[in-house]
Amino acid sequence: MIIGRVYGSVVSTHKLEGLVGYKFMLVQCIENKNLVDKFLVAVDGVGAGIGEDVIITTGSSARVAIGDANSPVDATIVGILDEKQC
Repeated sequence: MIIGRVYGSVVSTHKLEGLVGYKFMLVQCIENKNLVDKFLVAVDGVGAGIGEDVIITTGSSARVAIGDANSPVDATIVGILDEKQC
């Protein structure tokens, strides 16, 4: 899993039928407690907002998280962090 901060939303007026209704978010990755210059687009599975720190799953787990193992999704937000303890 990946920890990141929601940077913004991505608007797509045309997308595959299986992705209609899903919100896409631009997420900046966090490594060693610091934001890094790495971004990814993730399907929002939990209603995350801009500025929130989130947990992202990737690969086949991302597809399972949205309930469609055949969906063309590589990353899904599966949790909103309340706090980080390290």
